[in-house]
Amino acid sequence: MSQIITFSVDKEFANRLDGFIKRTGYKNRSMFLRDASLHFADDSLRGDLDSMSADQDIEGTAVVYFQHHVESKLSELRHSSEFSITSFHHNCLPASHTCVDTMQVSGKAGVIREMITNLRNINDVDRVEFISAPLRESGCC
Repeated sequence: MSQIITFSVDKEFANRLDGFIKRTGYKNRSMFLRDASLHFADDSLRGDLDSMSADQDIEGTAVVYFQHHVESKLSELRHSSEFSITSFHHNCLPASHTCVDTMQVSGKAGVIREMITNLRNINDVDRVEFISAPLRESGCC
């Protein structure tokens, strides 16, 4: 069941908000404000990977763009005992002449932070991102 929450803003803020909504592809303010609020709260409470406590348990998705010959170095990660990779996907992107791996990773924030740093320092690894999974009190799993 939905609950209506209202608040007042000045015209300049409303215009900027509508611009953000349009540029991000959202169809309405409610969905945009819901997602923005949840993301802001999650970031405020946990921070990003760089600011999380080293012993905090986290999970999320690592995305690694690299040149194909680097793949053997990445396969070593999938067999690490320091964190868990529960899902892995490899794809070749012919237009950009790049490979991309996505990995569902869980473990301690400090260990995952070190993994991301190590990946970024491998020659011909072009880009590495880690996206933390949102925190929920309940849900599908």
